Amino acid sequence: MQINIKKRHGGSKFFTLHSSLFTFFRIFAVENFKYHIYKFKIVMVNYKDLGLVNTREMFKRAVAGGYAIPAFNFNTMEQMQAIVMAAVETKSPVIMQVSKGARNYANATILRYMAEGAVAYAKELGCEHPEIVLHLDHGDSFELCKDCIDMGFSSVMIDGSHLPYEENIALAKKVVDYAHQFDVTVEAELGVLAGVEDEVSAAESHYTKPEEVIDFSTRTGCDSLAISIGTSHGAHKFTPEQCTLVNGVLVPPPLAFDILHEIEKKLPGFPIVLHGSSSVPMDEVNTINQFGGHLEAAIGIPEEQLREASKSAVCKINIDSDSRLAMTAAIRKHLAEHPGDFDPRQYLKPARENMKKMYIHKIVNVLGSDGKLGQC
Repeated sequence: MQINIKKRHGGSKFFTLHSSLFTFFRIFAVENFKYHIYKFKIVMVNYKDLGLVNTREMFKRAVAGGYAIPAFNFNTMEQMQAIVMAAVETKSPVIMQVSKGARNYANATILRYMAEGAVAYAKELGCEHPEIVLHLDHGDSFELCKDCIDMGFSSVMIDGSHLPYEENIALAKKVVDYAHQFDVTVEAELGVLAGVEDEVSAAESHYTKPEEVIDFSTRTGCDSLAISIGTSHGAHKFTPEQCTLVNGVLVPPPLAFDILHEIEKKLPGFPIVLHGSSSVPMDEVNTINQFGGHLEAAIGIPEEQLREASKSAVCKINIDSDSRLAMTAAIRKHLAEHPGDFDPRQYLKPARENMKKMYIHKIVNVLGSDGKLGQC
């Protein structure tokens, strides 16, 4: 084969390239292409290969059975261990969820292996068929949800509740269309919760409008719907002015069960989610304050109201602040009583045990999901 290369001065030079050289370049190009495809396949992790499950079947059973699945946020290994230990001990399905901030803190790649490790750990503890979901909490963009799906999440939430109604629908549908290709379940939100937690912040709440839920769920195709009926993010869910003083204790306003029941009528059997449902146990708050903390007017959702909600179509209840309080209280107490300790294991072990105790309490006494595994 001859190639004619023109020189700038008008001359020409002929030379021959052997066909073997072209063969080399062709093979190099093909192998390079295969390499990049191989890299792409490594990045695309299917949650089923990690032993995780999505929320579809567990929600179906929860709605029919009148209980709720615990959705515990985690940031650290100790939180993850405590969640798994509690779920195995109570034979409960569980949702391990991370916010955008937690994902950035822990690292997306490490989280993928932590989730796989959580399943293996549950089996080591004696649960042959654990039901563990890795869920993105409050995803704020399609790109974030897609990245989580590509990295092995089995469920994602797209939170477009701050957007105009039609934009919320469009964003949720875009996420659903992508997620359902991989059998990943999607939670969307209607209504706005007040409070602050990680990147999620709103000065005031806007209750979900029951007249919108049929149109929203139908057009988006979402698998579950987070609603606003009076819960709130963070440990300071209500101001003292919003509460009633009963026997020296501030009692928050009741949840809007009338709105919940209207939504149930509109969407019979559809999975409903409550965010911002930590109860902010006063024993943990008092321990924190006793050992150098300063938490004033920390008020949560009464557990009896969460028990009532869990008997309805509310099949997923999110709890984050209570875990933080349990961990912080145990660490503060340990370091105050053992000022010479500096090995993190010395104070993180009691923190892990305190969180495990709290998780078990929520599963058994509040949500009612104990003994609800499809298979033990």
